[in-house]
Order: sequence, then structure tokens, then C-alpha cells
Amino acid sequence: MRFALDALLADVPAEQVDEARDFYKSRPAGRGPSTPGELKEARAKRSAPPAADPPAVEETIEAAGARVPVRIFTPLDGPPQGVYLDIHGGGFYMDSAARGDRRNRDLADALHLAVVSVDYRLAPEHPWPAAPDDCEAAALWLVEEADTRFGTSRLAIGGSSAGATLALATLLRLRDKGAVGRFTSAALQFGTYDLSARTPAGRRIAEEYFIQAYIGHVEDRTVPDISPAYGVLGGLPPTLLIVGSADVLLEDNLALAGRLSAAGNDVELRIYPESPHGFTGHPTAMARTALSGVESWLRDRITQCRN
Repeated sequence: MRFALDALLADVPAEQVDEARDFYKSRPAGRGPSTPGELKEARAKRSAPPAADPPAVEETIEAAGARVPVRIFTPLDGPPQGVYLDIHGGGFYMDSAARGDRRNRDLADALHLAVVSVDYRLAPEHPWPAAPDDCEAAALWLVEEADTRFGTSRLAIGGSSAGATLALATLLRLRDKGAVGRFTSAALQFGTYDLSARTPAGRRIAEEYFIQAYIGHVEDRTVPDISPAYGVLGGLPPTLLIVGSADVLLEDNLALAGRLSAAGNDVELRIYPESPHGFTGHPTAMARTALSGVESWLRDRITQCRN
């Protein structure tokens, strides 16, 4: 089968494409820490995340024998219509749930959701499987407690980059436990779905330090809990995949969309032109359009069958 990438691009105004092209021409490409020393320095230099108003409720939840810190936002106007589990990115070794506070406050109010963001443990201090263990615990807590705590059992999950990888790994774990049915949808932004260096994108990132930090001790990196692209992908909720046309992970996001569809899932792929990895976190109209599209997509799925 042959197709042109242009035929798959999201339909956005030409002026947004031009703005994005100009923005990335003048913006140097980012590079993550490449040694333990650089990681330590990068963490120390990170500014405090901007505060949300009203702020998050900080809590430690317990499920599956684990205690995991989370940050909770509830809508200001009325009870939640659903709950969104947010998993932050950062290469499995950077950032925190608090980094998404403003975005999650806006999401809670715009969609009338409770937003629960999980502060999973970071590598290299806590390598795999610490992060997916924590994300699974948060998801199981919601399966068990969302109705009592928030008045709704309709759940959604999402994340960006490493967070998207962890979100998909969490869904696979829940499906295998028979607990994925409460999740109505998954919004995954530019995930890293192969850490084994066997796929085109996987080979491009094979030498990145974050991989060594996260799974340097693992011999078989095609384990689906590490590289979800190799999992049995049936029985998952409707999934939205977001990626930029200039993302180093584009090919693997394309492949994942095909595998999800072939496994019988409802999947939608949106590719945004002139956009590199992490673009939804950048100050462009393209990013705002993509995030608005995620909100609309989630709203449609979370509110289809209110309980």
C-alpha cells in the first residue's frame, strides 16, 4: 500500500502552518540530558511549575499494594461528568505532575471533569517497572473509587511522550486484569511505543540516555509493558493519537495506529504539519488547535453515556 503523508495531515489553517514553520526555524532543537550529571543539572535548573488557581488537591492514594501521590482538580461549576487520568511526560526521568497543573485546571473546568495527575517515580532512581506500577495503581484506584469520590465512574486516560507510553501500558495491564471497561477513551500524544530499537523511530532514539536510565537493566525490551507496540492490542477503549509531521517518532505512531485498528479498536490519528516532538507544549496556534481538538474528542466520548 502506498500513500502520501500530506493526505494524512490534519486540516488546519494555512496561517497556522506558516506560523509553525517560522517558529521552528528560529527555535533550536531541544536535546534531553545525555548523562547522569546532565540529568542532575537539568533537574536543578528547572523552574518551579506555574501554579493553578484554584490549586490542586494533593493526596496519596492506595491501590494494588502501592501508595502513589496524585494531584486532583475538580471543576468549579458543578459535579464532574467523568474523570481523566493524566500521565505526564519527561522521558521517564524528568518533570512531575505539578508541571501540568495549569493545563489540568483548564481541562477540569472546560470539560467538567475531575482530573487526577499521577506523580509516578522517575528513573534512574526508580527504573522500570516503577513508573507503570504507579500508573496502574492510580488507574485501579479510580476504577474502585471514582464513583464514590467523584460521583461518576466514566474514566479517560491520556498523556504525552513518555506519558502516552505509560498510559498505553496501563491500559494493557488493566485489560489483562479485566478492569479496562470503565475507560471510555485514551488521548495519546506523540508516544514512545518502541524502546527496543527495532522499529524506525526506535532506532533513531536508541542511544538516548533516558532509555538507559529507564530500562538499562532489561535484556528484552520488546516486553509490551516497556514497548507497547509489541503487545496484543485488542480490547482497548477508543484512542486518539496526536503526532507532528516532523516528530522523530512519527513512523511508530503511524504503525501503532494501524496495529490498533487491525486489532479491532476505534482509533483516530491526527498528524499536525510542521510540528516536532512535544509541539502541544509550545506557544503556537497549531498547539492550541491540537489541544482544543483533544478536548472536543474527549468531551464527545466522556459525555456520550453519563452516569
